[in-house]
Amino acid sequence: MKSLSFDAPGRPVVRDVAQPEIGPDDVLLEMAAVGICHSDYELLGGRYIIPISYPVTPGHEWSGRVAACGRSVKGLKVGDRVVGECVVRLPDRVHHFGFSLDGAFRQYFTARPEWLHKLPDSIDDLTASFIEPFTCGYYAIQHVGGTDASDTVVVSGGGTIGLMAAAAAIGSGARVIVSDPLPHRRAAAEKLGAAHTVDPSAGDVVEQVMALTSGRGADLVVEASGHDASLGKVFELAREEGRVAMVGINIGREIPVRLGQIQMRNLSIKGCIGSPGVWPAAIRFLERTGIDLSPIRTHTFPLTQALEALEVGEKPGECIKVTLVNA
Repeated sequence: MKSLSFDAPGRPVVRDVAQPEIGPDDVLLEMAAVGICHSDYELLGGRYIIPISYPVTPGHEWSGRVAACGRSVKGLKVGDRVVGECVVRLPDRVHHFGFSLDGAFRQYFTARPEWLHKLPDSIDDLTASFIEPFTCGYYAIQHVGGTDASDTVVVSGGGTIGLMAAAAAIGSGARVIVSDPLPHRRAAAEKLGAAHTVDPSAGDVVEQVMALTSGRGADLVVEASGHDASLGKVFELAREEGRVAMVGINIGREIPVRLGQIQMRNLSIKGCIGSPGVWPAAIRFLERTGIDLSPIRTHTFPLTQALEALEVGEKPGECIKVTLVNA
C-alpha cells in the first residue's frame, strides 16, 4: 500500500509499505480523505510542540472506513464510516495521532475504537475530513459561552481554523465578520455566509469593525491568526463586557498589547487549544445545520501525489485547505 512518511525533518517520501496488522483491541481503517494541516509542516520542519521520533506517518484530519476489527472491539463493524480524534491516550501517556503515533496518510492505518466516531450518511467523506479542524473552531466558540443570532462575532484570521470558527458561529445564527488580508480567504468566508469581510491591510481593522458595528464592537472576538498585528489589536475589537477566544498560536515572541483594554472594557478572555470533549456535539451540529464547508477546500490530490500536494499547501496566497484522497 502507498504511504507518506516524514523520514526526517525536511524529508517527505511516498513509498510502498506493508498493510499494518491489528491486535485484539485495534481497528484497521481504510483511508478516505485526509487534510494537510499547518502543524504537519511544523512536523516536517522538526518543530512540533511535543517530542517526535522519525520516521513518522503524518495525518490527523481524516475520514475513513472500518476494514477490520480486532476480536475485542465492540460497537463497530466492517464498512462503518468514521473519523477519529487527534489527542488520544494510551497506557504510557497522551499521544498526538499523526505525530507521536503514525497517522492517516496511508491507504490503511490502525486506531483504537475509543478514539473513533461514526459518521451520519449526510456527511460525505471530504466534509468528514474537515471534522477535526471544525471541532477546534467549534470548541473555541463553545469555550467562551457559545453564540446565537443576537451576537456579532469577529474572526481575526481566515485560515482553516478561523474559517471553521466562522462556520460554527454562522451555523449558530450569529452575524459574522471575518478579517483577513488575502482575497481568496475573504471570498471563502463570504461563501460560508459571513455577513462582512474586512481587509486589515486596507486600513485600521478596529475602525473597519467599529464602522460595521455602529461603534459598539463585537460581542465575541475569535483571534485565529496568531499574527503579531492581529494580536496587538484583538482586545480593541470587542465591545464593553465582550468575550475573546485566543486560538491562533504565537509562542516565544513578545508583542506590544494595550493590556489596559482588558480592564477598561471588562473583557472575558480564554485561551483555546484542541477540541476536548466536543466531537459528538460538533458532528451533530454539522449534521443538523447542513452548513457547507466546501469553500475552505481549495485543492484535492490523490495520495500518490502527496509530495506535490505538500508543495501546494505551503503557498497560503493560493490555497486554504489541501486534501489527499485514496485514489
